[in-house]
Amino acid sequence: IFIVINFIYYNNYILSIIYKNRMKNPKISIITVIKNNKEYIEKNILSLINQNYKNYEHIIIDGGSTDGSKEIINNYRQNITHFVSEKDKGIYDAMNKGIDLASGDIIGILNSDDYFYEDALQIVKAYFENMPKIDFLFGSVHKHILKHGFYPNKIFWTFDFYTSHSLGFFIKSSSQKKIGYYNIKYKYSADYDLFYRMIVKLKMIGASTKKNEIMGFFNPHGLSSRLRYIDYLNENTRIRLDNGQNKIIVWIIHFLRLSKRIFRVIKEIKK
Repeated sequence: IFIVINFIYYNNYILSIIYKNRMKNPKISIITVIKNNKEYIEKNILSLINQNYKNYEHIIIDGGSTDGSKEIINNYRQNITHFVSEKDKGIYDAMNKGIDLASGDIIGILNSDDYFYEDALQIVKAYFENMPKIDFLFGSVHKHILKHGFYPNKIFWTFDFYTSHSLGFFIKSSSQKKIGYYNIKYKYSADYDLFYRMIVKLKMIGASTKKNEIMGFFNPHGLSSRLRYIDYLNENTRIRLDNGQNKIIVWIIHFLRLSKRIFRVIKEIKK
């Protein structure tokens, strides 16, 4: 028994050393999804080129742009590890293509509307090096307000439990493989479904950066700004039901959120 215990101890010790060495100066894969967004894509690319931390790869998945976006991307082709331009089945299908191409230790999403601040990847590197047990990280983000923190218990009733998916979310490649792909049957909130599986079902370990450790700027003109609230709410509800949450509780939450939205609209109309 003593020999077995010692073998397990030293085996785990050796594995921990190997793991820590592997995460020293980790390679970070950044996936950018785009379709017809020439107004913002150059700033997106430059925000990576200007990073203080250089051990990264930039993967751009284009859904077949026709507005000149591809020409801008080609101007920076030497700075882009992979560039794929073809029709896809939506934004999450494109992200899955990026995941297949990623060769880094860590994966992050940077949608074409958004951009990093120059210390973003240096912050990510520090967290994964200093906290080797975490699977994922949520970084502070400038949205319409400064978003910071991570509140996993809120996932059961709201989307507002984290900072941002694009530019604020980073995950170990090994953990991404355990979760699997984004489910493309969800058109608007497949990231919510992935987070639900990650946090609730697989109980992965996450962290958030400090309030002043800000990843970058989330552009309010992206996909979320064009969604009807009812479509967004319906899909959020469907995701919770599909993941086995109590049906009665889910529909109570659905009704309360819809009622709150209706009252807000009525209040705005009366102004």
